[in-house]
Amino acid sequence: MTPVGPRTPIALYTRLLEAWNRRDALAFAALFTADGHTVGFDGSQMNGRDEIASTLKGIFEQHQTASYVASVREVRELGSAVVLIRAAVGMVPPGQNELNPAVNAIQSVVLNEADGALWIALLHNTPAAFHQDPEAADALTRELTEVLQSGRVVQAR
Repeated sequence: MTPVGPRTPIALYTRLLEAWNRRDALAFAALFTADGHTVGFDGSQMNGRDEIASTLKGIFEQHQTASYVASVREVRELGSAVVLIRAAVGMVPPGQNELNPAVNAIQSVVLNEADGALWIALLHNTPAAFHQDPEAADALTRELTEVLQSGRVVQAR
């Protein structure tokens, strides 16, 4: 396997979201370990690079997906070859210029270093609804709107 993952966690995460935003299933999946996993916003799971690529290809062919922006909250080494990224994400629906706050989410990404590069082992999404704290939901939307207005896909805090 030829290393395709960038050497820095933020660069890898940015490439992941850029691949999603281009609706490029193969580029998205290529950033994962061969046995990598994703857990979607709705709890759906994709296991392995091949399943990630084929499932996303079908989604991208059938649906106009929203584009991501992200605010990275933490990058933490968990071991000599393992890194955790925690980020808040928002999505801009197709043909629109503003975020849809109803789909704001928190992403956790576990990266492994192998073959001289970083690879995604796990991408996990969970809704950021903050049912008990509407002020936190509004603050998150404002934060993500600032990222969107900056023209960046990913901003590290």
